[in-house]
Amino acid sequence: MKGADAEDRAEAHLRALGREIVARNYRIPGGEIDLVTRDGDVLVFTEVRQRRQETHGSAAESVTPRKLALMRRAALTYLVRELGRDDVPCRLEVLAIDGAADSGTITLIPLDG
Repeated sequence: MKGADAEDRAEAHLRALGREIVARNYRIPGGEIDLVTRDGDVLVFTEVRQRRQETHGSAAESVTPRKLALMRRAALTYLVRELGRDDVPCRLEVLAIDGAADSGTITLIPLDG
């Protein structure tokens, strides 16, 4: 499963940045958050995208406005269901891997503050 390989590499990368992994593949009907991490006092919701080749665009370019809306909804659901509140400091980001999951270039892209 190439998606799992990309998520494994993303998790290792985020750990190396000092992040604590809180959850992986948090699912709600119609949406999913690949990784939930803690960066200090901030909860970070990460979408992992990987593209072997750029024939159809980069990994980051594969994140559509619809996907962003689903991510926001899943993040809000996580906050309310798992933490019982929606006022926790948090942010969304995309971790893009361009190239092979195990060796491609990683780019972290913050989506909002």
